[in-house]
Amino acid sequence: MTLIIGGSGQVGTALRRLLPEAVCPSHDELDLRDLGRLRRRVIALAPSAVINCAAYTAVDRAEDDEEAATAVNGTAVGELTAAAAHLGIPLVTYSTDYVFAGEGDEVCTESTRPDPRNAYGRSKLVGEQLAMEYAGALVVRTSWLLSTTHPNFVTTILGKVATGPLAVVDDQWGRPTMVDDLADATLDAVRAGMTGLLHLAGEPTTTWFGLARESCRLSGIDPQLVTACSTAELARPAQRPRHAVLGSERRPPLPDWRIGLERWLTTAGRSPHGDHPAVDQD
Repeated sequence: MTLIIGGSGQVGTALRRLLPEAVCPSHDELDLRDLGRLRRRVIALAPSAVINCAAYTAVDRAEDDEEAATAVNGTAVGELTAAAAHLGIPLVTYSTDYVFAGEGDEVCTESTRPDPRNAYGRSKLVGEQLAMEYAGALVVRTSWLLSTTHPNFVTTILGKVATGPLAVVDDQWGRPTMVDDLADATLDAVRAGMTGLLHLAGEPTTTWFGLARESCRLSGIDPQLVTACSTAELARPAQRPRHAVLGSERRPPLPDWRIGLERWLTTAGRSPHGDHPAVDQD
């Protein structure tokens, strides 16, 4: 039995489609903040594998709440790692491109030295380091997640641009990732017995501005409604990496995100403008 933690989120939902037999406790049933009982509860469930999709993802709020972010993204991952090591089972946990400074123009691979510049990135790096103490752990770094099931950058942009022009940053580079592709690749890696660090992200590289315009084009909305602005103009509390582009030394990139995005936004009967609330674009 596979235990999926955070099964109601974007990645967890995609994994549940592939693993219908998995057990997915609710937040109340298995709270990552309940550090005193987390390890014991996982051990009591006696799963054959643990996949942790839960995380503290409020990037800007983490600047004033780093302790809470580190408890969920760091310390709790250490407790899950200890439980998996006790049971002798595989552990998968997800991390982020935000563990990199992203100041140069190089692609960040598994051997690139992490250097997070915000609280969220630091909290995720703590989790990575704790997980990597166990030989049976797989830490998957990914970026710019998109899905058909949950609010994300695309649904936010299409909802906002429906009411008028919108400025989007054009100086942050990354690789969007369709969560269905991420889920498929994650399970392939587990079945192959992969452990350690693994980067799983789509291709090609783009900016938030480029992603926003492509989303408009595919939805039949004038891309010119999206204009470019700089990160500095937004004055966000957390520093964002300029060029945290994920590549891998261990496997090819995930499929072209534009294929999955087009399939989503051109599906008959789907409303690309969405009824979703605005979400942080990270």
